[in-house]
Amino acid sequence: MATEVKLPRLGQGMESGTVVRWLKQEGEQVEKGDALYELDTEKVTQEVEAEASGVLLKIAVAEGEVPVGQTIAVIGEQGEDVSVEEAPEAPEGPETPEEEGSRAPARDEERERGKEASAEATMSEQVTEVREPEPEPSGADGRVKASPLARRIAGEKGLDLAEVRGTGPEGRIVAEDVERAEAAGPATAAAPAATAAEPEVEQLTSIRKTIARRLTQAWEAPVFQISMSADMTRAQELRERLVERTREGETKPTVSDVLTKVCAAALMRHPQVNAHYSEEALKRFPAANVGMAVATDRGLVVPVIRDAERLSLAEIAAARADLVARARNAKLQQQDLEGGTFTVSNLGMYGVEQFVAVLNPPEVAILAVGAIEEKAVLTDGELDFRPLMSLTLTCDHRALDGSVAAEFLGTVRALLEEPALAL
Repeated sequence: MATEVKLPRLGQGMESGTVVRWLKQEGEQVEKGDALYELDTEKVTQEVEAEASGVLLKIAVAEGEVPVGQTIAVIGEQGEDVSVEEAPEAPEGPETPEEEGSRAPARDEERERGKEASAEATMSEQVTEVREPEPEPSGADGRVKASPLARRIAGEKGLDLAEVRGTGPEGRIVAEDVERAEAAGPATAAAPAATAAEPEVEQLTSIRKTIARRLTQAWEAPVFQISMSADMTRAQELRERLVERTREGETKPTVSDVLTKVCAAALMRHPQVNAHYSEEALKRFPAANVGMAVATDRGLVVPVIRDAERLSLAEIAAARADLVARARNAKLQQQDLEGGTFTVSNLGMYGVEQFVAVLNPPEVAILAVGAIEEKAVLTDGELDFRPLMSLTLTCDHRALDGSVAAEFLGTVRALLEEPALAL
């Protein structure tokens, strides 16, 4: 019996997803657990596995946004009859005069304006004998006067706009002029002209829309920032010793891994910071699920290392390497991005000395980490150079007071300067 493949709900609050591409084709054999298609949700693009074995008999939705629960394909036995109701397509043209008035395409509107202007020009020629004006190829700045739609049509049809007579206001070339010039034959056709560059338009992905929405939410929160610098001498020494002991095939710990471990230990000592804020309540968590801000080609994502306070540095390093690799290869799963209680954003590897990170709601704090720099400091009255790293904590003032935030950041600094206390 055929099995309908329905769009799954991959996270709480998910109402729809976008089918990006199919990894199997119609008529191809599919085994349960095979990667079937790529799905773009608000948080991540991931591969969705087949829940049944058989032949992919029909793909009902090749690509595009689909509501949760809709049938997008059918898997069954070869030759089995299938009938799937496909999503209705938007009508190609207006169905009523009222719709025609509200839905008329831009090209039709522009074409009508061109016809009216052309008619006016003809009437003027009938009333009095005047010399036909030469095409006005450019304005005061030397640029051909033409609408964006006319430019696009001319580019598609290989017409030189400088050879097209414009009938729009002040000799502006409209879509109707271009189509009239093409109909007139090769006399007005030429190789595509070099026109002014049009802006590149990139439609927002689901992830980019989510980033925009969440940053807007964060901007509405009353936040404050505090900063400190940590002496990273001991932390760097610890990392170097751990790297020396790393076996072949194991992941070498980084400063970011030390930061994750230290922050997890500090969160256990300051549970007010390990929390989520809502209009009704503050939710404090017993485990430190530390998120890492990772830049990818598709935008910023924050995969989470769970129970970081219980993990060794080697385990944190392995988890971090796996999450970052999958993030940059668009292989993260929905669960990789859920449940974070605190976020670390490290731009030190880019040479950024200090910056302010934007809150990651509903979390109540986020730590921004800058580069480690050798700086002059006074030690016992003597000038010395130390590797200092800037730490800037952004806090939701609705959940945290300045004193609590200062105590937490002070603990982070103390543990970085004596990292053995966090192990």
